Amino acid sequence: MTLQEFFENNKKLAIALSGGIDSVFLMYAAKKYGAAVRAYFVKTEFQPCFELCDARREAGACGVELSVIELSVLGDESIAENGAERCYLCKKRIMQSIAAAAKSDGYAVVCDGTNASDDADDRPGFRALSELGIISPLRLCGITKEEIRRLSREEGIAVWDKPSYACMATRVKTGERISEEKLLAIEASEDFLRERGFSDFRVRLHKDSAKLELRRDDFEKLLNERAVILDKLKAYFKSVTVDLEARDEKLCN
Repeated sequence: MTLQEFFENNKKLAIALSGGIDSVFLMYAAKKYGAAVRAYFVKTEFQPCFELCDARREAGACGVELSVIELSVLGDESIAENGAERCYLCKKRIMQSIAAAAKSDGYAVVCDGTNASDDADDRPGFRALSELGIISPLRLCGITKEEIRRLSREEGIAVWDKPSYACMATRVKTGERISEEKLLAIEASEDFLRERGFSDFRVRLHKDSAKLELRRDDFEKLLNERAVILDKLKAYFKSVTVDLEARDEKLCN
């Protein structure tokens, strides 16, 4: 099945828009092939503000109405305690909120941007999608991440080269309780590094210490700016370390 065939068979649908390239590409494809589409972004404590900004900008550029749903996931103790099921539980709450809003707006079909490159064995959220009947057209049509980036570039979609981004909860080690204070420290630190020109990085948290994961090409930049970066991040963390294994030399979330 091609995407065009999918949208010819599903002419009215809702899309879970994260602000990332996969769901943005899916939204553009739905519009291109004539589907009546509405996008939904769920803002929890785990999503940084820049993702919402990107979602709003791209929905506007595509001419798609965007609904923003405010949802507190830290109010759910089973999520805040950050156990092995945290990702599944969080994904289920997010997609339930989208499905409920979409149904209220008259959209029976809900889609997300999961693609053919995503590994179901490594993503607990897949179970939530299956249980709720959420459709993943990109995966269904066998479209990989590489193809999404290529097609997005050809279509002139602004976020075609945006690095993949996992939610901020993934920065906290499993089993360590997640708090709003920790998430705000992580977001502020990552915003600072992004403003200084770093990309595709992570600020991992373990208790009161932060560990930076960077691309190999950014190691020299880090050393050159070490003093100012350390000064900024030590406002949030007791100590700051660097993972010497570069992000582009290993698989990371």
